[in-house]
Amino acid sequence: MTIKGRLDQQVMEKIASLLEGLEFGTVQITVHDSQITQIDRLEKHRLPLQSKSSVTSLTKKTKSRPEK
Repeated sequence: MTIKGRLDQQVMEKIASLLEGLEFGTVQITVHDSQITQIDRLEKHRLPLQSKSSVTSLTKKTKSRPEK
């Protein structure tokens, strides 16, 4: 993938494509003997946090439901 000391254009394009659209996560580049041997992309999806008042309100509504 690389010539010692220089990055191949194809490798640069691959890294750029892995970074596109990545909101949360990592792109990990593994190097052995001065050469890139592996590229991993780990994407995380974050969920919006609920405020404590909505969680408490939701819990109260659930507990007050009559049993069927």
